[in-house]
Amino acid sequence: MTTNAEGLQKLEEEAVARGTKYVANLLQRPGQLEKIDMYKRRIGRKKASVETMLKTAMQSQLDGVRVGFEQLQSSLESIATIKDDLDHINQLFSSVLKLSSRLQAVQEENMRHSQYVIAKENLKHIFTVPESVEKTKQWINEGKLLHAHQSLMDLETSRDELLYELHKLPNQSTADTVMLKAYFEDVEMLSQLMEKQIRLVLSRTLNTVRKEPTVIVTPLRIIEREEKADQFAIQRHKQSGFMAPGRPKRWKEMAMKVLEKSVANRIEGTQVDERADNKMWLVRYLELTRLLILEDLRVVKTLCGPCFPPWYDIVRTFVKMYHTSLSQHLKDIIAGGLEGNEYVSLLAWIMNTYTGPDLMKHPELNIDTSDIGPLLSPEMINDLQEKYLRNMCQNYEDWMRKTLETEKLDWRSGVLPESSTQELYYHTAAPVIIFQMIDQNLQVAKTISADLTAQALVLCIEQVIKYGSMYRQAILEFKTKHFEDRSQVPYFTHHMITIVNNCVQFTELAQQMKQLYWVPNTTGDGTVKFESLLANYQHLRNEAAAILLQESFLDLELHFQDLITPKWLSSPIPVETICVTLEDYFQDYNHLSPKNFEYVITEAQNLIAKRYISAMLQRKISLKTYDECLTCTSKIMTEADKLKNFFDRIAPKVGNFNSPFEIIKRLAEVLRCEDAEILSLDLHSLVEKYPDMTEDHLIRLLGLRGDISRAEARGKVSYIMEAQRNRKPVQSMANSIFKQIVIQDSFLGWKP
Repeated sequence: MTTNAEGLQKLEEEAVARGTKYVANLLQRPGQLEKIDMYKRRIGRKKASVETMLKTAMQSQLDGVRVGFEQLQSSLESIATIKDDLDHINQLFSSVLKLSSRLQAVQEENMRHSQYVIAKENLKHIFTVPESVEKTKQWINEGKLLHAHQSLMDLETSRDELLYELHKLPNQSTADTVMLKAYFEDVEMLSQLMEKQIRLVLSRTLNTVRKEPTVIVTPLRIIEREEKADQFAIQRHKQSGFMAPGRPKRWKEMAMKVLEKSVANRIEGTQVDERADNKMWLVRYLELTRLLILEDLRVVKTLCGPCFPPWYDIVRTFVKMYHTSLSQHLKDIIAGGLEGNEYVSLLAWIMNTYTGPDLMKHPELNIDTSDIGPLLSPEMINDLQEKYLRNMCQNYEDWMRKTLETEKLDWRSGVLPESSTQELYYHTAAPVIIFQMIDQNLQVAKTISADLTAQALVLCIEQVIKYGSMYRQAILEFKTKHFEDRSQVPYFTHHMITIVNNCVQFTELAQQMKQLYWVPNTTGDGTVKFESLLANYQHLRNEAAAILLQESFLDLELHFQDLITPKWLSSPIPVETICVTLEDYFQDYNHLSPKNFEYVITEAQNLIAKRYISAMLQRKISLKTYDECLTCTSKIMTEADKLKNFFDRIAPKVGNFNSPFEIIKRLAEVLRCEDAEILSLDLHSLVEKYPDMTEDHLIRLLGLRGDISRAEARGKVSYIMEAQRNRKPVQSMANSIFKQIVIQDSFLGWKP
């Protein structure tokens, strides 16, 4: 109490303080004293309002407390009443046990009465079981399945009800149960006979539904009845623990297995041939299978749909059955091993025919197979493709080996190569044969998939590159053997012309192949390999052309050695012989294709120019006086023009705007220059035009002049080369013929 009083006193003091502060704030100015009455009235109204709110709140709380007390009183009274009732119930329960023992006889009588009722209801079946069994068996044999099944259901119901009543007895008699089952044992035999008949009808579904759809409907109705009976038996087993004999029958599951087996037999039955009997056995099997599935699914879609209950989803069910059976049979075929084009036939059929408009996407079917998966797993498809590519690779190797052997035989045959009827270009059938085979394989791969086409294309490129390596090795062996004894192969030049033409034909056919079969998303590796193919055959063409020219230049070796010698000064024979000999060879070179002819002519010019310049730089002659130098250079310039005119006459269509013979004339002009300053200018001009001229080249050139000492030549050349290095580069021939001229002997301190 003291604490409460102190609390109230403290609150009152705080209220007085707040009131004093409030009044002080109101009366801060003299003019506010006139409004004291108004302030009093306002504060009085506010005080009355607050007091009213407090009274209302207190009244509301008091009412709530009063109601709570009333409810507590009522609850107490209810609890007392319930307690009295529970005591009374306990007293009543204590007498129930005595009542149960007194009613035991009534309970037993009720059980017997229930059994009598069931027995009475089934008396007609119990006493007529043998007759019912015989009649049901007769109906089954006559095909009256609905009547037979109704009779069977009555017999099973009687048996099951009697067994259930025995099951409910507290003291079950095993002997009674055995006796009852033995009495009804023929019923189980009838069930098996009915199942066998249903199996037989369903196994012929696709044939029967075309003629008599009702024959299919009857077993389906029976199966639906049995499914309901199964559900009832399972439910009763959950409730009472009793399961009727032979339940659940699961005839719907049985029906699906029968249909699956029927489909599997139809799929297997289309394989009428073996590989030993017919090489096209697989193609025939796949086509017969396509026709079978197409026709069967038409029947399923149009005739089976109305016969089967909707929840069977029979069209989709049959599609899955055919899909599964076909998949398994194809796996068995693959496991047995495939050969040759059988890989192609199978892959094309699986990836295109099966899912395409010829079968599943046929206008009359239009079946989506995306939800049932592929016929074969991606791993098996990849394995088939790899085996197909390995088989293709082996075929390529065999064909190319045989083709190359044929080429070698042609080289040693002593017969002129073939030329086309319209053109005179020598060629062999090898490039065409190889690329025809490639084209056939790629056409087949294209019918399967773009991915396989890309892989096959890369494989073809690799094989053509490999053939190029074998071709090169054979050419080098052919060349070595020929040069050992040039009389062994009378038409060596002609065969080399053929080889040069073949190399270009390989590149042209490869480009055509790329245009036809190149897949846009081919990997970078494919692009690199294709470029390698072109480069390899281009290089092989160049090697073959070099061998071709080597043959002709072997006959001119002595004449090249006579160039720029004292003997040469007084004789026109070396160059004239060179021209006559080359003209003879060039008559054969007309059998080169235009592109190759142009290349060989260009190479021949460069070789002759290189040999001529090399002869000039070998200092086989010493020009001691200016007159000797003038005579020599005049002859050099005349022969350079003669060689240039010779090539213009031999190959007028070959454009040659940078003739290598112009270089010979430029060198002759340097030699015939009399003034030392002009000589320096000519050397500067020469080095600017041909920057790949070496210091050794220039020293050797000046060494032909008898009026320039070795030291002076070195000084001039060193100065010119240094000046050239310090000057800005101007338009020049960075890769002129001088890059190929290497003098092997040591002259003026030159070292190789």
